[in-house]
Amino acid sequence: MRETQINIKLQHKKVLELGLILSLLLHITMLQISKKTEIKTAVKTVTLEAVQVEEIPQTQQEKSQAAPSRPTVPIASEDENIPEDETIDFTDLDIDAAPPPPPPPPEAATGDESAPIFIPYDEPPVPIGGYPAIQARLIYPEIAKKAGVEGRVMIQALIDEKGNVVRTVVMKSLGPNGCDEAAAAAIQSVKWKPAFQRDEPVKVWIAVPVDFVLR
Repeated sequence: MRETQINIKLQHKKVLELGLILSLLLHITMLQISKKTEIKTAVKTVTLEAVQVEEIPQTQQEKSQAAPSRPTVPIASEDENIPEDETIDFTDLDIDAAPPPPPPPPEAATGDESAPIFIPYDEPPVPIGGYPAIQARLIYPEIAKKAGVEGRVMIQALIDEKGNVVRTVVMKSLGPNGCDEAAAAAIQSVKWKPAFQRDEPVKVWIAVPVDFVLR
């Protein structure tokens, strides 16, 4: 009885081992078959179409021509001996070799009344009776009347501390028709209130306009 049980166990063990071997073989076989199937499906016949390549002709780059040189500008000469078809080219000017500029003219002295000198003042000189008093004393020159001359003469007058006109200079003229002299005479014929600087009368220059209008 005991031997029978042992035989049954051995047979059962052999059956299990045989079943495992068969199962393992089956799995290996299935795995090999699946790999071959995947390889067959992955491999495909690829047909390549012929591509025709056109040859591109090589272009040649042309060199641009250089810009023409700037023509020389002829300079006229005062020398009559130079032929007419001869020109003089530009030459470099040497600034260092140029002569020095002339010295400035000497400044006018403070007491010199020949040139107008500005003197600061607080109150300007004013003609007594105002500027209409100068126009009232103005004598229109006959030559200017006949020529129909009209306009304004600007006279610069030097007024001293007592209100006298000691000098006149024509700043703007109407020409040689007597108007400049008549304007200066009218300004000198009027008494002036002198200019003041810090409550002290001073001698100053002032510009006085005189109008010539035909009526």
